[in-house]
Amino acid sequence: MSDFSRNPQLNHLLGIDGLLTEDEREVQALVRRFCDDQVRPHLPTWYDEATVPARELAKGLGDLGLLGMHLEGYGCAGSTATTYGIACHELEAADSGIRSLVSVQGSLAMFAIWRWGSEEQKNEWLPRMAAGEAIGCFGLTEPDFGSDPGGMRTFAKRDGDDWVLNGTKMWITNGSVADVAVVWAQTDDKIRGFVVPTDTPGFTATEVTKKMSLRASVTAELSLVDVRLPADAVFPEVRGLKGPLSCLSEARFGIVFGSIGAARDSLETAIDYAESRKVFGKPLGGYQLTQGKLADMTLEVSKGMLLALHLGRLKDGDGVTPEQISLGKLNNCREAIAVARECRTILGANGISTEYSPIRHAGNLESVMTYEGTSEVHQLVIGNALTGEPAFR
Repeated sequence: MSDFSRNPQLNHLLGIDGLLTEDEREVQALVRRFCDDQVRPHLPTWYDEATVPARELAKGLGDLGLLGMHLEGYGCAGSTATTYGIACHELEAADSGIRSLVSVQGSLAMFAIWRWGSEEQKNEWLPRMAAGEAIGCFGLTEPDFGSDPGGMRTFAKRDGDDWVLNGTKMWITNGSVADVAVVWAQTDDKIRGFVVPTDTPGFTATEVTKKMSLRASVTAELSLVDVRLPADAVFPEVRGLKGPLSCLSEARFGIVFGSIGAARDSLETAIDYAESRKVFGKPLGGYQLTQGKLADMTLEVSKGMLLALHLGRLKDGDGVTPEQISLGKLNNCREAIAVARECRTILGANGISTEYSPIRHAGNLESVMTYEGTSEVHQLVIGNALTGEPAFR
């Protein structure tokens, strides 16, 4: 089993190892080895070229049991929520794009089918998705409706026994490599979810290019033009925003752990650099300003991880509320991007090179702060919980 941090001094100060179970540490070691072997050596190239072998990675992640790992049955591992969080932490310590692939697959597409789908839908898709043999995406956000999903324009209407879908979804992770899309649409009976095989006529996915963030991740625009689906393509019971928002809470939970993984990796990189880089005849780490930065960042990484573990233990116990998950995402994303940016300053000019991780993490975290609820949305969720006054409009 590996230590929580690669840096021995940081590992000693954080003292996280004693808070993890043996199973959690084994999963962390497993994911770290996969990232060291299959991900980290290629990240500079993937990031430079804005490409990622999503299908190959999905198969490898499926072989490790990481896809939908916190779900029960249908080929899923049935791990605890905290163990899933630890996996997300280590995946994002490599790159947010890789953790996004796992989150969208397991916490959005697979969770939606697992929680709201029919038995036929579950049996058809979940075993293949858990194995990484089929990739899923989650169609909620639209070009004009992100934080306000209730205003979506995608519409599904009945035509005899069939459903016909028309609309556009935007910023969809895995979209152009997906085999199945969970698409949310307005109907005459509130918002409903549909399981849409991506080879259905009228469905197209166009990759989004020219990104400055999440470059080692597939992002797409989905277009649905008279997409005809059978009656059993719809989730049988859930109506309204309850369905998609429950999925977003699952994904946000993984981000609470993952974002601090990006911060931890940035801090480890900065410490190693400060110990080896000579400035005015002595190591950069020997200067008070550098040590002050490292000390402050160690505090934030430690507090962020303690918060993540607390929410994980709650989720594995009596349950965690969406508002509590909002606390975690707001704090940990906010602090993670601040840590990554500060670590970049320690690396000086070298910090803008993809040879080192902090600038890549900082760029990725710009997206992580935005998706699954912007920081402003989470502030309003928390404010509503505190005052009982909704301030979204």
